[in-house]
Amino acid sequence: MAVEMLANKKVLIVGATGGIGAEATKMIKNSQGNVFITGRDAEKLAKVAKANNIPDDQVFTMEVTDPESVRAVADKIHSKVNQIDILVNAAGVGYLKKFENIEYEQMSRMIDINLKGAFLVMQAFLPPMKASKKGLIINIPGVLGRAPMAAAAAYAASKYGLNGMVKSLREELKRTEIRLSNLYLGGVDSEFWDDIDMPVNRDKFITAQEAGRAVWFMCQQPTSGVVSEMVIQPFNHQVI
Repeated sequence: MAVEMLANKKVLIVGATGGIGAEATKMIKNSQGNVFITGRDAEKLAKVAKANNIPDDQVFTMEVTDPESVRAVADKIHSKVNQIDILVNAAGVGYLKKFENIEYEQMSRMIDINLKGAFLVMQAFLPPMKASKKGLIINIPGVLGRAPMAAAAAYAASKYGLNGMVKSLREELKRTEIRLSNLYLGGVDSEFWDDIDMPVNRDKFITAQEAGRAVWFMCQQPTSGVVSEMVIQPFNHQVI
């Protein structure tokens, strides 16, 4: 089966400072992708850029919850290249608590980053793709974007929303070759779990490296089709 290679593809990784984003950045760059990266933490972003020899003018501090910040970065990238070939949205935040213990501010933050942030990023980078009728957008709703779990009601709300938004957008883009892919990861051993107050066995989780490899794999889609969804979960946590 023929697949689209990453060499010279213009790839934007949003949330490149996280465990999954950083690993995906490394693998895509090693496959000769022309990589652009964003993140909220300028210091962490600089380290990822240096480790992967990404030029300074392809590194952007960006706040996905701020429309002006997203638009400014999109304008800078589009002034450098006509369009991004592949958009990877690896930005996200999560709090897992019983429903009555979730604070309103935490709920709002998850909606702002996981749902509204994805909306702003896709809306900013989609127009050139629509003009050429070609492109690939990868989002990571995670398994909690399609399966329930106790203590995840608020987090799942943000991810179910992302899932629904992407699937509805597919209907608008039917007559194009713009691919929309959802990656459903469950139980990734990343910084996500550092502040989660619940018993988990991270030794049994998927490594951030393997999660990054899944993103890398999805970037190389069949030339004649689309990988709409991919699910990867630990052996002891198969819920869907």
